[in-house]
Amino acid sequence: MPQMANITVKKADGTTDIVYTALTPSSGDKVSAQWRSETAGTAASLRPTAELRSTFNGPRDARRLEFSYQYPYTVTDSTTSTTTVKARIPMTLVATVPTEIADTVVAEAINQGFNLLKSSLILDSFKIGYAPT
Repeated sequence: MPQMANITVKKADGTTDIVYTALTPSSGDKVSAQWRSETAGTAASLRPTAELRSTFNGPRDARRLEFSYQYPYTVTDSTTSTTTVKARIPMTLVATVPTEIADTVVAEAINQGFNLLKSSLILDSFKIGYAPT
């Protein structure tokens, strides 16, 4: 089973690292592990967050993993210098992994799926808000 840890990813510039600090590990099924970027924003409510939780599906023949991410868009009032969240960009990914499939097949499926998400075509589509035409 994976152990809770900080996660380092690249920012949009492709070179700068940003760390998502491990806040709380999952204590079991249906309890989210939580991360937050502690270097962004001046308060916890202004920072990007991520969560991952897992559980069995209904018939208990697969594991269901739910990842959610929230990236806040903040604005600072020029008069009061108060920073508030004006909007959030939420992202969700749900995967159901059958327990009877060989580990090598699961690894291949997960790697290919996530690599597709990281492809330029898919990333660009999300950035502009339209599927390829």
